[in-house]
Amino acid sequence: MSRVRSILGLAAASAAVLALAACSSGTPAASENAADNEFGLVKAGTLTVATEGTYRPFSYHDEGTGDLVGYDVEIAQAVADELGLKVEFQETQWDAIFAGLEAGRFDVIANQVSINPEREESYLFSTPYTVSPSVVVVNEGDTSISSFEDLAGKTTAQSLTSNFYELATEAGANVEAVEGWAQAVALLEQGRVDATVNDKLTFLDYLKTNPDAKLEVVAETDPSESALAFTKDKTALVKAVDEALAKLKDDGTLAEIGQKYFGADVSE
Repeated sequence: MSRVRSILGLAAASAAVLALAACSSGTPAASENAADNEFGLVKAGTLTVATEGTYRPFSYHDEGTGDLVGYDVEIAQAVADELGLKVEFQETQWDAIFAGLEAGRFDVIANQVSINPEREESYLFSTPYTVSPSVVVVNEGDTSISSFEDLAGKTTAQSLTSNFYELATEAGANVEAVEGWAQAVALLEQGRVDATVNDKLTFLDYLKTNPDAKLEVVAETDPSESALAFTKDKTALVKAVDEALAKLKDDGTLAEIGQKYFGADVSE
C-alpha cells in the first residue's frame, strides 16, 4: 500500500511540475496574443498598411532600387517601429483603398488621407501628420481659370473617391476619372482636360522632378490635415498610434522625414 501511495505521490508531483512548466512557457505567447487581440491586427505582430505606391512623394517606387519609399511610407514605418511591430505594405489603387480597409485586408491607410466630416462619419483618424492646401493646377498661360469658381463647366481629372474630386464637383467641374496624380497630370499636359485639383506638396514635388513642366497653380484652399485612417473598431490601435506619433514629433523624427522629402517640417 505504501508503495502504491508513493508512486501516486510521484505521479501527482510530476503532473504539477509539468503544469507549471506549461504555464511558464505559455506566458510570452499569451501576452503577444493579447496585444494582437487588443489592436485587432490583420496579421499577428504586423501592421498591415495600405498605400498607392504611385503617389509621389508620399508613396512611390525609387527609380534606382525599385523600393517602396515616400513620406507616408516612412511615417508608417516609424510608427510601426515605435509600436514594436513589423510593417507590411499592400499597394492598392486609391479608388479601392477604403473598400479594402472595410473588408479587413489592412489595418490602416497611409496615403495622405485628408480629414473631412464625411470621412469622419465612417472612419477613425490618427493625429494629423501633414498640413497642406489643395490647389488648382492648369497649363501655363491658361487665363480662363484663376479660381475654384472658374472650374464650373470645365473638365478636371480626379480620382473619384478623393477629397479633390469633391472640391472639383462642388465648384461645378465635370470630372474625368483617373487612378491618381500621374494619370491626371498626363491628361492635363496632353490638353485632354482643363485642370486638376491635388495636394500642393504633390505639385511642388512634380516641378522639382520635372522642372520644364509648363504647369502652374492658379488657386488654393486653406490648409487641410492628412492622417492615418482606420475602421471604427480600431480605437485601441488609434490610441497607440497617436502616442507613437507624439513621440516621433517630440524626438524630431516627423520633422526629419519632412525635411527629407519637402525641405520643411510639414506636420504642422
